[in-house]
Amino acid sequence: MGLFSAFMGNAGVASPDELQNEYGKLLADNEHIEVGFKLIRDVFLFTNKRMILIDKQGLTGKKIDYRSILYKSISRFSIETAGHFDLDAELKIWISSEIIPSISKKFNKDVNVYDLQRVLANHVLN
Repeated sequence: MGLFSAFMGNAGVASPDELQNEYGKLLADNEHIEVGFKLIRDVFLFTNKRMILIDKQGLTGKKIDYRSILYKSISRFSIETAGHFDLDAELKIWISSEIIPSISKKFNKDVNVYDLQRVLANHVLN
């Protein structure tokens, strides 16, 4: 992930081994990380059971908010691909019957949003 893209708040794909080492303690039995993305300090993980949003807060980032979202709670989602002049692609997720997206994340061009869409579709539609 490029430094400029990171400062713009766009996420890039993170190494599965790195994610497992750092966040494996959050996982339930028989749960594994399928794909994960890192912003500058924040991380979001897609496991075989749920989505985990990790929000590092404050100046030091020692205070961390872990938010789990079950796939069955997701009522709809959308992806927007990056264009020729766009620096980012975007994911929006609606939880339950909310009118506006509960989650909105931007990705750099290195992220294949179609793969991300496939992970979500496999879990939300099953």
